[in-house]
Amino acid sequence: MEKKIMSCLVLAFGLMIILVLNARASAADGITCEEALTQLITCQPYFLGFGPKPSPTCCKGAENVSQQANTTTIRRSLCDCFENAAKSFQIIPERLKQLPQLCKIQVPVPLDPTVNCNTVP
Repeated sequence: MEKKIMSCLVLAFGLMIILVLNARASAADGITCEEALTQLITCQPYFLGFGPKPSPTCCKGAENVSQQANTTTIRRSLCDCFENAAKSFQIIPERLKQLPQLCKIQVPVPLDPTVNCNTVP
């Protein structure tokens, strides 16, 4: 039964990604919202509270996204993307904020859905 619930959640998460992507512009000359969310899809169980910590695949995806957030424009675009995704997918904000510490990575984009993305350096 738990596998069926997880399968439904993954499907719903994928559909929500499509909806968010259609509503948001992508970053110019850099990683797009779609690419970032795709790399972070394995974080979904952790973000929704189904595991005590993010998987190694989730952490690797977060590291890849962080490395590609190398300009202010891209960081602000990703900030907007993550903010909208967190709201759309009902991600637990505390889980999102804990990701860098648990994955032992530095992230140049605030993982906080309450941040004003226009102030991201």
